[in-house]
Amino acid sequence: MKIPKFAITIACLALLSVSGFAREKKPAAPTCTVSFLVVKDYNSKPIRNAAVVLHPIDPNGRQDKGGLELKTDAEGKTSLDGIPYGKLRIQVIAQGFQPYGKDFDIAEPAVQIDIKMQSPNGQYSIYENHTVPEQPGNAPAGGDAKPQH
Repeated sequence: MKIPKFAITIACLALLSVSGFAREKKPAAPTCTVSFLVVKDYNSKPIRNAAVVLHPIDPNGRQDKGGLELKTDAEGKTSLDGIPYGKLRIQVIAQGFQPYGKDFDIAEPAVQIDIKMQSPNGQYSIYENHTVPEQPGNAPAGGDAKPQH
């Protein structure tokens, strides 16, 4: 069976046009390598096994669904390649420390983020003694107040 030259020419043109479309890809969005160092605020020693959670932020300023969690190593470090440019919400959680959260604008090929974790503030407990010093005109704490006429 002989194939006409006209059909071969059409097939070649079709393949060339398809390959031309394949080359016209959208350029890849720029990405960043983000590195983290998580340390204690009071002595700058590294915090091992801290959870560093990354959440992309949409153009309206809302946190997108999903996210990615990284863990710090013995030196308090972790990193991730391929983060697209834009807003990124960083949360860090480490046992014995206050949670950390802040939004960052990622716009460079490499970013280093140093985070100092703070010790938790004291908490109010109903089981502790919270006496109020007696002042003139006030009834003693825990006593019966008598109305003054």
